[in-house]
Amino acid sequence: MPTWQIRPAGDSALVIELEARVDPAINTRAIALAEAVRAAGHDGVQDVVSTYCSVTIYVDPVRTDLERLTTELSMLADTIPATLAREGQLIQVPIVYGGEYGPDLQEVAEFGKCTEEEVVTRHSAPNYRVYMLGFLPGFAYLGQVDARIAMPRRTSPRLKVPTGSVGIAGAQTGVYPIESPGGWRLIGRTPLKPFDAARAEPFLFRPGDTVRFEPIDERDFLHFDGRRP
Repeated sequence: MPTWQIRPAGDSALVIELEARVDPAINTRAIALAEAVRAAGHDGVQDVVSTYCSVTIYVDPVRTDLERLTTELSMLADTIPATLAREGQLIQVPIVYGGEYGPDLQEVAEFGKCTEEEVVTRHSAPNYRVYMLGFLPGFAYLGQVDARIAMPRRTSPRLKVPTGSVGIAGAQTGVYPIESPGGWRLIGRTPLKPFDAARAEPFLFRPGDTVRFEPIDERDFLHFDGRRP
């Protein structure tokens, strides 16, 4: 039995759904599928977006033979090996924790029944996988957070979250690429820009990358020169 299915999403998108769970292997397969669809250059395909466990293909319905495309996508889903996914980069992200930069750090510590220092240690210790981008340009969903500090998001979102804020929402952590509303628990901030339209490559993170947070102090944050740790 296939471990995937293809569903229409209106008249201008198709979704390849894999097994619905958070799993690096499934996510790697989704990334490989997305890259294969892009490389195939199907007429009418306008965008291809991978998520935790699915791939959405956006099309021009006037120019696209949806029946033919569905058949070709089925063949890809049956045969594409996950090993064809791009090899992700390791991206080190400097972060100053607590204080005005991480106003929810104490609450996360209370949730985890530990000290703020232990929250910092538990958050900065793992290597996080970039599972997908979404919500905002360049916002990377990173996982997985240590279960002890995996505090659910706020019931009432903030109206303004500063650019570079690092938050926790359950098993996920992420960096706000621009100032925006948001309900994640803010524990720190990075001087790096996850999204910069002026860069040759606007997005700092890509699905499949690995992210590691490197604690810095406020002085280093204020005098950051653009170099990563």
